[in-house]
Amino acid sequence: MRIVLVGPPGAGKGTQATRLAGKLSIPHISTGDLFRANISRQTELGKLAKVSMDAGNLLPDELTIAMAKDRMQQPDAESGFLLDGFPRNVSQAEALDELLKTEAITLDAVLDLEVPEGEVIKRIAGRRICRSGSAHVFHVSYSPPKKQGVCDVCGGELYQRDDDSEETVRKRLEVYHTQTEPIIEYYKTQGLAVTIPSLGPVDEVTRRALEALEREDDGK
Repeated sequence: MRIVLVGPPGAGKGTQATRLAGKLSIPHISTGDLFRANISRQTELGKLAKVSMDAGNLLPDELTIAMAKDRMQQPDAESGFLLDGFPRNVSQAEALDELLKTEAITLDAVLDLEVPEGEVIKRIAGRRICRSGSAHVFHVSYSPPKKQGVCDVCGGELYQRDDDSEETVRKRLEVYHTQTEPIIEYYKTQGLAVTIPSLGPVDEVTRRALEALEREDDGK
């Protein structure tokens, strides 16, 4: 299967992408991983990405698309893939459609992980990270440490990352609503978008997603 996973920050995309890709025996293609891999290997695309990032700029759509294209053409993706973080806007979605058309393949589904905005803020703003090199993660509501502000594992100080602050999360949500959310409507017009409620246990969300994919496959 060829799947796109969409959802706001804090929806659990990374967790569900890994689980779904494993269940379906297809590669999980994350744009973040692609950027890091290309930069680490110093590929031509990686060099271009590093120049852009060092200048404090967002990566151009053309560069993101080129990296995704290169990854999707690797042998392990011949029978399918799960895209996580791409496409990020309608322009990228249109470019993906053109790319797939040249390869004579199509997407099977676009999974939209839906979670209330208040829950997104609670999930992200509640995270606390250990300052020691261990980087253990806790949550003030869902997995609090035994002693406030202290890591259960190594006794290190727990802190909130700057990009986990409520103000930053709200800004990230604004970017998601203006740039990424429109692709859901774009794919709805193609009959591909399926909304998956992302509240509840991780296993339950995975089950909902797999059932939705099965229904989509049966309907084709």
